[in-house]
Amino acid sequence: MAKLVFTESHETRARRFLKRHPEIISQYKKTLVLLELNPYHPSLRLHKCSRFFTVSINMSYRISLDFIIQEDTIIPIDIGDHNHIYN
Repeated sequence: MAKLVFTESHETRARRFLKRHPEIISQYKKTLVLLELNPYHPSLRLHKCSRFFTVSINMSYRISLDFIIQEDTIIPIDIGDHNHIYN
């Protein structure tokens, strides 16, 4: 099982983002639980994007990650819509 390690900057970004989008809070939490249990689960749509990996919260929103496979550590970096994450 992987371990999620949250940085202060991610927690700030996530709080701000979820305040603007409260309708996805449960999806965000479910994504984090699934990410910890099985980061390769097909519904997460994990893929490499330039320097980071991304997973889908839903079809509109994603989380970018620093994914350290050797240590089974996952560090969420950012959260946002497609344009925010990929630009």
